[in-house]
Amino acid sequence: MAEFLNGKNAVVTGASKGIGLAIAKALLGAGANVAICARDPGNLDRALSELRAGAGTRKVAGHTADVANKEDVAAFFQFVDHELGALHILINNAGIGVFRPAAELTPEEWDRVIGTNLSGSFYCSHEALQRFDNPRGGWIIHISSLAAKNPFAGGSAYNASKFGLTGFAEAMMLDHRQENVRVSSILPGSVDTDFSGSGSRSDWKIAPEDIAQIVLDVLRMPARTLISRIEVRPSRPKKN
Repeated sequence: MAEFLNGKNAVVTGASKGIGLAIAKALLGAGANVAICARDPGNLDRALSELRAGAGTRKVAGHTADVANKEDVAAFFQFVDHELGALHILINNAGIGVFRPAAELTPEEWDRVIGTNLSGSFYCSHEALQRFDNPRGGWIIHISSLAAKNPFAGGSAYNASKFGLTGFAEAMMLDHRQENVRVSSILPGSVDTDFSGSGSRSDWKIAPEDIAQIVLDVLRMPARTLISRIEVRPSRPKKN
């Protein structure tokens, strides 16, 4: 079972650090070949070096892409076609957040958050769906957030993007489940990354590797069973 993804090819977006990088490592460890993308070329190169160091015989490929740009996404998936061939798994992980009251949020910031977190997931899913081999199908896993169900002050754009992602993911699941396309969403609470930009790390938060383990657990499920949504919280959150 340690390498239950032998022969499978996976894409992870926003995988230069944090949750995405942890997922890419876990997929490689389970036997998959992995292609990643990120917006920053320097971060992408560092992630690729780290992944290749532990990849063994698995193939690792990477391409600079902004998932909010549909032309970037199309070019990335064409790159995946060339580097890996068939596609079996897509992990929509890329995401950003801008956190301030709605009146202070600029239209450009709104567009950026919605474009990355929601439209970007659509662009990537649309490309993946064209590549999944019917009847064998494939997996699409969205790394969402508990912000998809719990609004908070200062989160108007982020909440909207994640609420929208839930609706998109669940409708897509209904659209394509008879084609053996399984769609799941993972909704983490506080994860120990620098996503918020604070730079602080906390041992009470969820580790990125824990989310990666959940991805593997979802992928291990028998074909007859779909885990459509998983909520994940720190077991002992910091007291206010």
